[in-house]
Amino acid sequence: MAVTTDPRLDEPPPGRGASRPVERDGLGADFDQLYHAHFRSLTVQLTAYCGDLSQAQDLVQEAFCRAFTRWSSVSRYDDPVAWVRRVAWNLATTRWRRLRTAQSFLRRQREEHVPGPSPDRVALHAALRLLPANQRRAVVLHYLADLSVHQIAEQEQVPEGTVKSWLHRGRAALATHLTATNEVTNHG
Repeated sequence: MAVTTDPRLDEPPPGRGASRPVERDGLGADFDQLYHAHFRSLTVQLTAYCGDLSQAQDLVQEAFCRAFTRWSSVSRYDDPVAWVRRVAWNLATTRWRRLRTAQSFLRRQREEHVPGPSPDRVALHAALRLLPANQRRAVVLHYLADLSVHQIAEQEQVPEGTVKSWLHRGRAALATHLTATNEVTNHG
C-alpha cells in the first residue's frame, strides 16, 4: 500500500498554530516540541491503519490531548511518543469495535414485510368505526379482550343489563354493516 504525502500531514490540525499549551512546571515547551515533531508521523501511521486521514488526525489529536493532561507523568517515560502512539491505536481500535457493533446491530434490524390486512379484517374495522362508542367498546372488550358482561359493567360503571343491550345492538349493527359490505363486494 502506498501512502501519499499530503501537505496537511506536515501540520497539526488547524487552530493550534497561534496558541501554545500552558506550561506546567516548565514542561509545556517539551510537550509542544513532541507534538510538532511527531504529529505527522503518527498521523501517517494511523491513516494507514484506519484508511481515513481526518479520522487519523482526530485520533492522534485526542491521544496528544490525553498526553497533555497527564504530561507530568508521561514526560518522565523513556519514550513518551510510544505512549501517545499506543493511546492513538487503542482509540482507533475502540472506534472500530464500536462501529462494528453498530453495524452488526443494524444488520439484525432488518425490516419485516408483513402482508396487509385481509378484506374481511378491513371490513370489520370499517364496521366497528360505524358503531356508537359505547357499543364498540362493549363488543371489543367482550370479543377481543375476552371480558365477561360483569367485568365490562364494572369497568364502564354501568348495570349489566346496559352492557347486554350494547352487545346486542352492536352485534346487530355489525351484522347489518358486514352483510351490506359483503353484498357490495360480491355483486360489485
